[in-house]
Amino acid sequence: MAFTRATGKHRARSSMSRRGVGAAGAATLTATGVIGTLAASPALAADANAEAAAQTGLAHAIALGDTLPGVIEDQAEAQRHAADRVARIKAEAVAKAQAARMAEARAKEIRAERERAARAAERERLNTFQPPIAGSAVTTGYRAGGSLWSSGSHSGVDFRAATGTSVVAVGAATVVEAGWGGSYGNNIVLRMSDGTYTQYGHLSSVAVSVGQSVAAGERIGLSGATGNATGPHLHFEARGGQEYGTDMDPVGYLRAHGVTV
Repeated sequence: MAFTRATGKHRARSSMSRRGVGAAGAATLTATGVIGTLAASPALAADANAEAAAQTGLAHAIALGDTLPGVIEDQAEAQRHAADRVARIKAEAVAKAQAARMAEARAKEIRAERERAARAAERERLNTFQPPIAGSAVTTGYRAGGSLWSSGSHSGVDFRAATGTSVVAVGAATVVEAGWGGSYGNNIVLRMSDGTYTQYGHLSSVAVSVGQSVAAGERIGLSGATGNATGPHLHFEARGGQEYGTDMDPVGYLRAHGVTV
């Protein structure tokens, strides 16, 4: 039994129609290229996006690789500058400390020099002696005999001096007696810096008081004729102690201290 093909939508395409469709698809592929194909295929589009991302990351890595040595060099340079600054600060601190130590050492030297100079000046002051009356001379010597003295001899020396002549301390001393002294009249006794004593008798007036410190050449009174005296003069004694009877040669004493008598 023979069958005949029904008409309608179920008819197969003709070869001409198939050829037309193929030509059209080829034309579309040609016109749109790979992009059209990728757009038509989700899988291919994802692959393309991944490739594009990979290409972008590579470009970023290449750019970073180009700038990284410069960044590292800048950081190294900044670190060198910081290290140099720290080194300068430390060096300045060391220099300041050294300068301070040198200044302190110099200050100590200066103080020591001043103290030595002061001590030397004090020694010179203490060791400087002068005659009790300037420009005078001895009229009666030590140990001269006669009835004028209760002990039978002169326990000091007499310097020529008119009443009212200035009498000075022969050296730096402390006043241990000042006032009336019996046969000595108005008298002064000084304890000298070396521990010896000097006495000044027959004064018309006394200008110091007990406990007072006096310097060499400082006026302590005025000459006169008070006490057991035959006329105005200065009676001067040098003693080993404050008491009467400890006398020593006054001329030898003054000469031992550099005084020309």
